[in-house]
Amino acid sequence: MPVVILISGSGSNLQSIIDGVQAGDLPIDIRAVISNQAEAHGLQRAKAAGIHTEVVNHRDYPSREDFDRALQAAIDAHEPALVILAGFMRILSHAFVEHYLGRMLNIHPALLPHFPGLNTHERALQDGVQEHGATVHFVTTEVDGGPRVLQARVPVRAGDSPDDLAARVLEQEHRIFPQAIRWFAEGRLKMQYDKVLLDDKPLPTSGIDFADIPADSAD
Repeated sequence: MPVVILISGSGSNLQSIIDGVQAGDLPIDIRAVISNQAEAHGLQRAKAAGIHTEVVNHRDYPSREDFDRALQAAIDAHEPALVILAGFMRILSHAFVEHYLGRMLNIHPALLPHFPGLNTHERALQDGVQEHGATVHFVTTEVDGGPRVLQARVPVRAGDSPDDLAARVLEQEHRIFPQAIRWFAEGRLKMQYDKVLLDDKPLPTSGIDFADIPADSAD
């Protein structure tokens, strides 16, 4: 399945996807990695893997809509069946999201619907929650509000710093994002209206808890 991946930063989730492809676990063809930041380290990860890279810098456009039109044109030139937001730090316009509705996945470092937006780890610690985690969801016009596919939970430990918690969550992100992408690429996962279907069965509104997937049935 042809895909395009959007990034803004280090690209650690991108690397987990590349690793899955190289290991033969992800049946996707990464047509391009596109960043809105020319200095994003993820671009170097993509180049090292022989993947085409592009930069569409949001600072070069007078409005969000102008940027989104340019980004959409860059994406559509590669004819992807799926657009993957792997740490892409831009709020997208309604027109852009509607164009890719049902074929755009995002990873968010929190157990949605808790802590949408930025600074999730700091906010989790401030609120004194006992567990935190990550969520894969389909992208809709509500920021971090689309139907949820997979969640992975981690404990919040006494004395945790935001960096401690971020590292623990990131490890889980690298497990659940490739899994959701694989399901989509295999035709098992789809969004239908405001629901997510896996093997034509609706998922709970919270998505699947990764811990509930038997090790021998994730594939």
